[in-house]
Amino acid sequence: MMARVVAVLRSPWVRRGFVVLALAAAVWAVAVQWTEVREAAVRLGVGTLVVALLVGLVFVVLTMLSWRAVLTDMGSRLPVRSAASLFFVSQVAKYLPGGVWNILAAAEMGADHAIPRRRSISVMAVSLLVSVVTGSALALAAIAIAPGEGAATYGWIGWTFPVFLLLLAPPVLNQVLSLALRAVRRPPLEKPVSASGVAMSAGWSLLSWLTAGALVSLLAVPLGMEPGLATYAIAAGGYALAWTVGFLVLVVPAGVGVREAVLAAVLATQLTTGAVVLVVLLSRVLLTAADLILGAVGLLLARRGVVNTEETGSTAQP
Repeated sequence: MMARVVAVLRSPWVRRGFVVLALAAAVWAVAVQWTEVREAAVRLGVGTLVVALLVGLVFVVLTMLSWRAVLTDMGSRLPVRSAASLFFVSQVAKYLPGGVWNILAAAEMGADHAIPRRRSISVMAVSLLVSVVTGSALALAAIAIAPGEGAATYGWIGWTFPVFLLLLAPPVLNQVLSLALRAVRRPPLEKPVSASGVAMSAGWSLLSWLTAGALVSLLAVPLGMEPGLATYAIAAGGYALAWTVGFLVLVVPAGVGVREAVLAAVLATQLTTGAVVLVVLLSRVLLTAADLILGAVGLLLARRGVVNTEETGSTAQP
């Protein structure tokens, strides 16, 4: 039965249909909020939105580099171009309900690069855990300096953080991965996760969260948030906290609704209600647009890679 399911997933038509469906879901996520986005463009200015979109693109690229660091550490070193194509296209699938489709998409696409599926899934799990740990660390920093009752409201992140941090320690992490693979009757990983690989991934991940904070600040400062290091830390930590909570709520695609609610609660100490709504909606739309743009870039890179391979193969024929 499982062999039949895998065979269906490997079908080119199924894979193409999956990509189209995921793209449609992402486009719909933008379209349903288009009226608010148009009004915000008038209020903030198109130039600010364009700069924020560029920052959003950098955020997604940095997230890819964090994932690639783990992939390299676990034995599959892909060129940046191939890694970008695989990651950007697979990430569009996170907009489908279920919370696992981007992981499955990465595993299927990774198989085209001779990456074992169990390794692809393990790499995605580790990179997501790195994101949770670095995001939680930034959230703790934001809670420490946020005015009001931030510590009372979000203090739970303080006692969950050590648990995630412990899971990220290579001896513990490798044991957990081995047990998970054994539970599903899969062979063990060929190469365990190393401390240097985790550190490299965490460095890229931390940069990505700081970039997300810059995006939120770009939108929030013109709408009334005081510029400064403290408020920037709140923006970065608030977004990281919102992403982490949205990720942990697996029943909604890409944390839709949950992420916005958490970010709105954090920003409520800095902005008026109307400004909070604009920032929350725009941050979601801009990052969704960034996923779409880079997903299209990934498809183009994949297509060019296929064409180049075919041309090389035909040239090499006697």
